[in-house]
Order: sequence, then structure tokens, then C-alpha cells
Amino acid sequence: MTSFELSPEHEAFRKVVRQFAEAEIAPHAATWDREHHFPEELVGKMGDLGLFGLPFPDEIGGGGGDFTGLCVAIEEIGRVDQSMGITLEAAVGLGINPIVAYGTPVQQQRWLPDLLAGRALAAFGLTEPDAGSDAGATRTKAFRDGDDWVIDGAKAFITNSGSSLTSVIAVTAVTGDDEISTILVPAGTPGLTVEPAYHKMGWHASDTHGLVFDGCRVPADHLLGERGRGLRQFLAVLDEGRIAIAALALGLIRACLDASVEYANRRYAFGGPIGRNQGVAFPIADMQVMAEAAHLLVYRAAAVRDAGGNITQAAAMAKLYATEAAVTATRIATQVHGGAGFIEESVVARFYRDAKILEIGEGTSEIQRLIIGRGLGLPIG
Repeated sequence: MTSFELSPEHEAFRKVVRQFAEAEIAPHAATWDREHHFPEELVGKMGDLGLFGLPFPDEIGGGGGDFTGLCVAIEEIGRVDQSMGITLEAAVGLGINPIVAYGTPVQQQRWLPDLLAGRALAAFGLTEPDAGSDAGATRTKAFRDGDDWVIDGAKAFITNSGSSLTSVIAVTAVTGDDEISTILVPAGTPGLTVEPAYHKMGWHASDTHGLVFDGCRVPADHLLGERGRGLRQFLAVLDEGRIAIAALALGLIRACLDASVEYANRRYAFGGPIGRNQGVAFPIADMQVMAEAAHLLVYRAAAVRDAGGNITQAAAMAKLYATEAAVTATRIATQVHGGAGFIEESVVARFYRDAKILEIGEGTSEIQRLIIGRGLGLPIG
């Protein structure tokens, strides 16, 4: 088997997740989007399917370290609803993964059972109002006061941070000169304020908030990993997240392709289906090429991860191509649908709004090009 072909087991798993997504998510996605509703009950159902534990080892309650399986699940859920796709991706990549990678046995025993089962969600507080791509510009600070850490500052655009399911938030903070560490803050800790949900362009059913820390005090043993290595730890975790975001983008491309083929065969104009016109057929053909190319990049990167290889370059290439292709695919799909695609009742209108953030979250396209260029040996500043 080549590194980008899925095994029969993964294809069988795809069918299971697709059936779940079409039965439990697709009929409600438009309503959740319109009402800006985060369906907490769906998280538990995804947990029952074992989705949150897929890339983690059996001995901690995971699904055997199957990162490729996680990408399949995110792709299929993202194919019907990007909001629920990012909920799963962020819960695993940004929430659970850091605790698995760097948590102490006590931390893991406290939080992982519920997180892996989908009974709770974790978030990662990295981005700030003035520190996004330049994560080293973090201004949130934490200092030791006896047996506690005291945290002051603010975080922005934090996924899975404000629902009743949120149990813990990993927060990056300056803990000394040229030193950024990560500290676990349980939900509901005094001094932590969860701001009202954002009014976003897309991902309306995803739970996203700003966070404010004002004298927020947690025990010293809530330090995650080594002191002073918080930023480095996060960047290592982020590589896997970029592959998963690329899988989410792949699901969006495939959804746009399916919707466009169906509409081009059904919609009649000038005496026949519009799909017979090259001006419609050729862009749809381009989407098929995008889907196949994104598939190869995503699952090659996932295979490298599952084999224990270095994924930095593969992850950056997968995210760069798949997310930019997803934005293009939604534009094409909207054009194919014409005026119908500009109406909110059309699924492609939701896809169009959801797509742009894919080029931004977990490393912008510019950051991916920076990584790829440096991997080529270019002296990029």
C-alpha cells in the first residue's frame, strides 16, 4: 500500500462516520448555523463513536494511535458541517493532544477519561488580541505566589472554551524573562471570565470565545510540561493540527464538488442542463482535481505521522494547499449555483462563509509558506 491510499479498514470506518454524519448532523446543520447554536449533545454522540480517542494509545483509553482514522472522521463530518468538524479537530488536536504529550500522570488521570469519552472538552489558549501568528508576542503573564500560579491577561478566538462541557483550558503565559510556559486552568476557576460568544462570519455552531484572566489562581502543579517550553510544546503539537485542518478542508471541497455536480445536472437553462456548458463543467472538473490533490497531501502526511516520521513539511503543504483549494471550491460552487448560491437556504452559502477561516486558523497560509520555504533551505526572515 502506498502512503496515500487508505486501507480497507479505514474505508469501512469512513462509511460508519458518513452514516453518522448524514443521520445525526446533516439534518440539523442549517438550523444550528442559523441559530448560532452549539449542540452539546452531539459531542457525546461523537464520543460514543470513539472519535475523540482515535490518535491516542490504547493504554490511556485511546483508539490505538490511528491519526489517519481521525482525519477520515474530520473529513466526513466536515463534509456536512464545518462547525462540528472543527469542534472535533480542536477538541483532539488543541485540547487533548497537549495533555497526552506533556501532562503528568496526575493531570492525565484527572482530565483524560472524560475528554477521550466526549463527556468534556478542553481548549488551548494561545492566541491573544495582539499575538496571533507572532505567538512569541504573548502578553498574558503568570507568576508564582507560594504554591500557586497567578495569571493575568487575555486570550482571543478560543475554540471549545465556553460551553458547559469545557473542563480545562491550557493557557500560554509569560513566566519569566524570554520564557513562555503553559498552565492548565480548570473551567470555572475564580478570576477566569469567559466573554460572550463571537458573532463570526462562519462556523456559527462552533463554540468560540475570548477569555480574560484577572488574578486567576491555580495550583503550581497545573504547569503543563516544562517551565519555559510552552511555546515550543505548542508548535510541536500544532503540526498534527494542521493535517487535521487540511482534512476538514478536504471535506469541504468534496461537499462543494458533490453539490455542484448535482445542481449542474438538475438545473436547466438554454434548453438543457447547465452542466453541458463548458463554462460550468470546466470549473467543476477543476474541483475534482483539487479534491484528489488535497486527498493525496492529507493522507500522505497522516501516514507519515502514523509511521512516526517528521511531519512539519508535510503538514504545512497539506494545510496550505487544501485550505486555499477549499476557499476556491466554495467560490466555484457558489458561481455554479448562481443566484441560488447566494441565498442562505443554500448549503453552498454556508460553505462559502465557513471556508475563509481555514486559511487562518492553526497557522495562516503565509506561515505555511514560511515553513515550507525554510524547509527548502531558503534564508527567510
